Amino acid sequence: MKAAIVGAGSVGRSLAQELIDNGHTVLLIDRNPSQVDPKVVPGAHWLLGDACEVSNLERAGLEDYEVLIAATGDDKANLVVSLLAKTEFSVRRVVARVNHPSNEWLYTEAWGVDVAVSTPRVLAALCEEAVEVGDVVRLFSFQHGEADLVEVTLPEGAPCAGRPVRELSLPKDAALVAIVRSSRVIVPTPDEPIEPGDELLFVARPESEAAIRGSVCAA
Repeated sequence: MKAAIVGAGSVGRSLAQELIDNGHTVLLIDRNPSQVDPKVVPGAHWLLGDACEVSNLERAGLEDYEVLIAATGDDKANLVVSLLAKTEFSVRRVVARVNHPSNEWLYTEAWGVDVAVSTPRVLAALCEEAVEVGDVVRLFSFQHGEADLVEVTLPEGAPCAGRPVRELSLPKDAALVAIVRSSRVIVPTPDEPIEPGDELLFVARPESEAAIRGSVCAA
């Protein structure tokens, strides 16, 4: 995969190194000369320039990239870059960083954003996930598909404990995609039993979340 990352700050550099370690080709773009330092992420390609200008994205050959990640600390820049990537260069997947929660409503398909990542929301979700056993916790939102990744930790005494996955009465707009049990990640099969303490990960529409909780935790 070829991924272009706009913003070579700590977030962008960390993402670049992670992707390179996983065998992907990465281009880092930043307009600040002090941030463009190939020695920091030696496996990346680098471009000095303002990614909000189409000419610089043309120099980058952005049309050849499958993914663009807008990772600057400026929401306006992230939105402009996302829109240009999608409309001018037809980048298949655009992921954008949300810096200020009050701007999160802007990060939609209308601005070319497929996935918006809000650090405050993720941190809040992780805190809730750590303490709210039995409740549905929204971990991540897929803007393009209007669906969420949600988690339910199965409490002791739940009626479905010990039963196989096939006996869960899930709403039609929800799918169980993984079970996290201790240090294992289990791909659910119809015969896989569900155990107390399991973290059940679902992809679901927001309106299905109450029904998921009822299926998992209610009698």
